[in-house]
Amino acid sequence: MANALQQPEVEAGSEYVSEEARRAAELVRTEKARHKQALNLQRENILSQRTSNPARRSALEAALAQIEKEIASLG
Repeated sequence: MANALQQPEVEAGSEYVSEEARRAAELVRTEKARHKQALNLQRENILSQRTSNPARRSALEAALAQIEKEIASLG
């Protein structure tokens, strides 16, 4: 079975897709959706935090930038 992080290989133009390939593709989509949801929750958590400490604010901004980069890479 294909690794959860790898796309199963299916021939282009082929109407037949094996059950295993279909399940593997669905697993990849599900894991990607869960990861994106977790990142969005982290993003919302960071956005909800308020601080007057400049060092803490910088750390939150850096974390937010990293999370938004990961979300963008997921599509």
